[in-house]
Amino acid sequence: MVALYSALREVNPEPRSELEYSSPFELLIAVILSAQATDRSVNVATRKLYPRANTPAAILALGTGGLSPFIRHIGLYNAKAKNIIETCRLLLEEHGGEVPRDREALEALPGVGRKTANVVLNVAFGEPTLAVDTHVFRVANRTGLARGKTPLEVELKLLQVTPEEFLANAHHWLILHGRHVCVARTPRCFDCVIAAQCAFRPKTRAP
Repeated sequence: MVALYSALREVNPEPRSELEYSSPFELLIAVILSAQATDRSVNVATRKLYPRANTPAAILALGTGGLSPFIRHIGLYNAKAKNIIETCRLLLEEHGGEVPRDREALEALPGVGRKTANVVLNVAFGEPTLAVDTHVFRVANRTGLARGKTPLEVELKLLQVTPEEFLANAHHWLILHGRHVCVARTPRCFDCVIAAQCAFRPKTRAP
């Protein structure tokens, strides 16, 4: 595991989320929007939304009718708008307008599940958590790093096998590797820096 993570760290020493944000709140909203959507489409929306409203109070003031036009191009935008407005209300009423640094409190917010909570805890607050999305799930299973049938099973195994020195950035390395190299249909094994540590090594030639 050390060799695998070391290889990923060598090519990307300081990985960063591809979502654009400047505060824990902006990150939270972006991650809620990113469910079943691309980071690129979310960034298109937040580049227009955040200059207008980037606090719980400001977005709550928009209401679903005012928020929806900013996110209309994102899948499930009606449900996401309702969840975001309710989340803003709860942040103001129960957390003083701040994003809580607590898993249970985060998961109590509408539209926030375990994966979203893990992203916020890791990216915004530096907690050693591992959010398992489709990319991380695929990489963990395909490489043999942490096989499991559910995201939670994979997450718990990743936490067990990932050395402490890599925990802060493991989520970023795995998701970026899955998004750009270990893709779903035709993995770019010829361009993979962890091929030597991977259980899935078909005889793939460079195009």
